[in-house]
Amino acid sequence: MIVDKGSRRTLPRISPKKIPAALIYETLDGRPIYYKGYRDVLNQLQSIEDVMGSSNLQATIIEYFLMILYRTLNLNQYRILTNEVGLHLEKNSNLSGDILIFDKTSLPIKSADKYYISVPPKIQIEVDVKAEMEDLVAQESYVYSKTQKLLNFGVEKIIWVLSDNKKVLVATPNADWSIADWHKEIEIMEGIGFCIGKYLREEGSPFA
Repeated sequence: MIVDKGSRRTLPRISPKKIPAALIYETLDGRPIYYKGYRDVLNQLQSIEDVMGSSNLQATIIEYFLMILYRTLNLNQYRILTNEVGLHLEKNSNLSGDILIFDKTSLPIKSADKYYISVPPKIQIEVDVKAEMEDLVAQESYVYSKTQKLLNFGVEKIIWVLSDNKKVLVATPNADWSIADWHKEIEIMEGIGFCIGKYLREEGSPFA
């Protein structure tokens, strides 16, 4: 399991009418998913910009993936997009991604416009949950729901890094999903792997 189902907390409900659209992180089957910390923004304890950014650890893990990908991928064949890329899956479902790998034949650079991308990436990498969840059970449900939605959309592999648990979830279509310790070597695609725990330990991070 990803989370401890015994950990729960109850938060007062807030009418969506009172929540600015800028605090919507994603839309899943018509349901708005808000940025983690949005309640602090509504209570004027933080700014909108404060809750939209990644943590130092999240950014470090994303940097690690990007170093691997830019060093090993054939950039004549693949595009690597990052920075919470917007995906339009279908009506009322818009999701984001930390790192998306596209085959250039499906998403040539000349197709770039000001709208969300409506074709699936080959591989999507997510680092932690940036959405506000009422409890850890809801967080697990969100991870599974988003992952399945992306697989249905046509993504060939989804990799979730969950730093609180030091776990990595790997999901592919028509196969059992796997959860591994992040000290294990895990494959992104054939011939390209990663090991977050090893990297953080070698760099002297206390989170290894």
